[in-house]
Amino acid sequence: MNTTSLTANEAAATHTLDLGVGGMTCASCVGRVEKALKKVPGVDDAAVNLATESARVTWHGSDDLAPQLRRAVRDAGYEPRAADAAMDAADASPWAGFMPIALGLLLCAPMVLPMLLMPLGVHWMPPAWVQFALATPVQIFLGARFYKAAWGALKSGSGNMELLVAIGTSAAWLLSVWQWLFSGHGEHAHLYFESSAMVITLVRLGKWLEERAKRQTTAAIRALHALRPEVAHLIDWDGQEKDIPVDELRVGDRVAVRPGERIPADGTVTEGSTQVDESMLTGEPLPVAKTLGEALTGGAINGDGRVLLQVTAAGSDSVLAHIIRLVQDAQAVKAPVQRLVDKVSAVFVPVVLGVALLTFIGWWLAGLGAETALIRAVAVLVIACPCALGLATPTAIMAGTGVAAKFGILIKDAEALEIAHRVDTVAFDKTGTLTEGKPRLLALVPAPGVDAAAALRTAASLQGGSEHPLARAVVQAAADGGAAVLPAETGAQAGPAQRAEPIALPPARDVRAVPGKGTEGTVEGHGVLIGSLRWLRDLGADLKPFEAAAHAQQAQGATVSILAVRSRDGAAPQPLALLAFGDEPKAGAAQALAELRQRGVRTVMISGDNQGAADAMARRLGLNPDAGDVLADVLPGDKAAAIRQLKGVDELDASAPSVSENAAPAAGPLPRRAAPSGGSEPREAGKREGECSAAGPLPRRAAAPSGGSAAGKAAKRGGHHPVEGPFPRPGAAPSGGSGPREAGERGGDRLVEGPFPRPGAAPLGGSEPRAAGKRGGVVHTVAMVGDGVNDAPALAAADVGMAMGSGTDVAMHAAGITLMRGDVGLVPAALDISARTVAKIRQNLFWAFIYNVCGIPLAAFGYLSPVVAGAAMALSSVSVMSNALLLKRWKPGGGARK
Repeated sequence: MNTTSLTANEAAATHTLDLGVGGMTCASCVGRVEKALKKVPGVDDAAVNLATESARVTWHGSDDLAPQLRRAVRDAGYEPRAADAAMDAADASPWAGFMPIALGLLLCAPMVLPMLLMPLGVHWMPPAWVQFALATPVQIFLGARFYKAAWGALKSGSGNMELLVAIGTSAAWLLSVWQWLFSGHGEHAHLYFESSAMVITLVRLGKWLEERAKRQTTAAIRALHALRPEVAHLIDWDGQEKDIPVDELRVGDRVAVRPGERIPADGTVTEGSTQVDESMLTGEPLPVAKTLGEALTGGAINGDGRVLLQVTAAGSDSVLAHIIRLVQDAQAVKAPVQRLVDKVSAVFVPVVLGVALLTFIGWWLAGLGAETALIRAVAVLVIACPCALGLATPTAIMAGTGVAAKFGILIKDAEALEIAHRVDTVAFDKTGTLTEGKPRLLALVPAPGVDAAAALRTAASLQGGSEHPLARAVVQAAADGGAAVLPAETGAQAGPAQRAEPIALPPARDVRAVPGKGTEGTVEGHGVLIGSLRWLRDLGADLKPFEAAAHAQQAQGATVSILAVRSRDGAAPQPLALLAFGDEPKAGAAQALAELRQRGVRTVMISGDNQGAADAMARRLGLNPDAGDVLADVLPGDKAAAIRQLKGVDELDASAPSVSENAAPAAGPLPRRAAPSGGSEPREAGKREGECSAAGPLPRRAAAPSGGSAAGKAAKRGGHHPVEGPFPRPGAAPSGGSGPREAGERGGDRLVEGPFPRPGAAPLGGSEPRAAGKRGGVVHTVAMVGDGVNDAPALAAADVGMAMGSGTDVAMHAAGITLMRGDVGLVPAALDISARTVAKIRQNLFWAFIYNVCGIPLAAFGYLSPVVAGAAMALSSVSVMSNALLLKRWKPGGGARK
């Protein structure tokens, strides 16, 4: 049974192989290699990239197909190589490979220069035997690569650029030999030796320039590879430093990093402090201070301090290796627009051969003679350029993704790059994306008769073992002596005056997280809990004394939670204090949002906070809640549905949970659909166990990934609660009730937009600010920007997902674009580089097609000689490459550019 299970697992496994392919020159070669690879039994897909001269092959099963795939490449007439062969060859001299071309130019000069002097009245050409002696070495030796590749194409039953060049130049050379030796005109015959030799030399020159340009497009990956040092200074068991290769580092090793050196692996500082230059990894131009316990990233440059670090990730698991993989993946996968090019390339060579044949026959029948007809057919063959078509898309993608990576924008795949320029709506998660994600305890309001300092001490004791940001805020407030939250005057029930000394915390026992509700435990023999308003209300706690304070804090954008003590007789918990938390917007976030709006992109903030807190933060960021820029009270599991509504698809799947089905409706551009008359309300708070609406700056990573449960990682961290939404308004359900009033059941005629019905909300059956999801509505291209585990479904649901590099790995895997630093200014920069890259792709495809569409008819009608046609063919490839390389000059603007 074990063997069968193992076999089944192996059969289901997916394997990927990156394989270098030498000898490809045009789009037809790409199609031929892909066809050969896909014929290997078991192969699911094969994608070949002409710019990187590589192929990526995927297959299922336990078999190792690498030998068969290499053989398939060789049988197709190409050379299988190591995947990084192109990278290794990139360090060659800039003039490498130019010697044969220089020799060809020297041999062609005596034949071409007299032609250039003819307009000046000089009519002289070398004797026929001299032209033959000069052209034949070029035809045989310099043109050998064309004959070899053409023969390989013929054997496989296909065509390529080399076949066109070989047929065209051979025809010109053979015609010249025949005219010289057998036509009877001898020295006075019309010879075309200069045409055949010059075409071969110019095409070879174009391919050489193309190779140079290719090396520049791979500069970004080479630069990333160069970031990793060769040697690390390992601290051995006896405390002595020992130099070892970086490849031998393991997790847990202690390594010394000297001033000015590159950090060899990811790790945390265990001794010393320094400034670190992370510009090549994140695009951040300023050095970052690193002290004890802080993380260091491999590849960054150490400043002026010597530090010791403990390795947490090395080799293929490091951040640098992950970045390199992302860039390589983006360059290995074909863009959707490339599919059209592949279809054209598949028939390009046969069509050109047909046009050349028709050109010969047509002019011959027209009475111009076989000689003229053949030369015009040769011009048709020579000017046709499938290589420009094959290079148009991949070179632009390589240049665009490479320069984006330089500034901290990692693009996972070409599809995300191609779609991003069409984005007209960007939805942002609030906490950790638009805000710092580092909440502070702003206020502590004790119940009558409760000592404020004692309440803070109890709350901090309960939260002492938690890693949740709100829990850390409580502990930090106690460590600061409560100076920011305790009253300056003690009074009868107040705590002591502002304290300079930290508050001593008694130990807490039996601490546990209650999924979706809060945390409880025992402090000083009393059962204590801290959690959401809903949880306390469900437990029957009397929260009326805190109603005014809760409304006041939420109106200022704060998050509130309640500290309570359990009664020994099992009665409802007794509230002790209200705690209010606040967060700050990120520096540059408002500027980035303004820049997006200037680009004509709509910006929306999605938050689990109560409407008041979300609106307050939105106004600080320059958003207008009254214009529908805020979606509040959105549970973690409902963010994907919110994205679908923002996209405005024609119809939502009836079986898929919509925002209105799983969450309290949010005010803003997309009012939740109210329940039909007589039905239940959009969501009855407290009705589904484990769910609560997060109010305020809860970092998304603490919430559940999906499914509506807000437990998140609190249980794992033994941490703080997901905090509930605003305190019930007058007319809302009493403590322990079912939550917001039920539209349709309790006579309500207003669409409930969270616990705070918004002015102007659409009545049931009335019109909505935007009829998203209705047939005939506008479909929008939406990007989602987030950083937490619970953002992953929304990132996947969006047309383009953008994950903050400061967030979780889950979010980064779900996103098509990763922003390596938590700078919101990179969002408009990502849209900008996408637009510029797509523009380059379109320009390249235009020039590649226009060369052929215009050049082939001109050659067929006799307006282009073979020499001019060969020069135009070489120029087409070089111009496409040069145009793509202009992207290397791009720099992010606005808030992302320091």
